[in-house]
Amino acid sequence: MTDEATTTDETIDRDFVEYVVKQIVENPDDVSVDREIDEMGVLLTLKVNKDDMGKIIGKSGQTAKALRILLRIIGSKNNARVNLKIVEPGGEEV
Repeated sequence: MTDEATTTDETIDRDFVEYVVKQIVENPDDVSVDREIDEMGVLLTLKVNKDDMGKIIGKSGQTAKALRILLRIIGSKNNARVNLKIVEPGGEEV
């Protein structure tokens, strides 16, 4: 069994976002998800290629909103608050 095959409750949220986003974008190698824990809960920071930002945000932000809703469900199963921050390639937050 490899490390990639074993997913703990601690990283299931990060692995979920990484998997879903890689299926959506044209440049899956440019996807990176960082996970931090602070007093507010878990913060996932998503970075993608600038050409894929529109696909991640979606029309009127619907794709990003759907990702955040699914993360809220995953977090509630693990008694954690999970937030998603999408960082534009220029360094700005969305």
